[in-house]
Amino acid sequence: MKRILSVITVITLLLTSCEGPEGPRGFDGAIIASSAFEIELDLNQTNNYEYFEAYGFQVLPTDVTLVYILWETVNGQDVWRLMPQTVQFDDGDLVYNYDFTQTDVRFFLDGTTNFSLLDSSYTQNQVFRVVVVPADNVGKTSNTNLEAVMTQYNIKAFTKR
Repeated sequence: MKRILSVITVITLLLTSCEGPEGPRGFDGAIIASSAFEIELDLNQTNNYEYFEAYGFQVLPTDVTLVYILWETVNGQDVWRLMPQTVQFDDGDLVYNYDFTQTDVRFFLDGTTNFSLLDSSYTQNQVFRVVVVPADNVGKTSNTNLEAVMTQYNIKAFTKR
């Protein structure tokens, strides 16, 4: 019995004292810089209900662009919504949407409603906030809350008009 306990003790010591190879170096906790801008524009028949805007700063191939639309103002507070956003009408839907490349972002109207019949409040003076986030940081905060994203990445938006 003593011999079995001695063997088990030696094996346990051998297994707990072994070291494997060192793993890859982890992140130091620093947040990679993010950028943002705000833009006010018209989406109408003249521009085919779309607008292209260059970033004005470097965007890496792995970065992700998020676009928010100023939906309303309540008690002096701006209410932002992550796009796409849909408005339903009797004759169909209006979708505020966007897509992006490494060089620019495109804002556009989509949907089944007749855009030419829309009230100008749906197409004129629309305010958008564009936030470019490094892909490594996506998912670390809720992207639906603009203020949380701006705080998380310490972004100060500027107006680009």
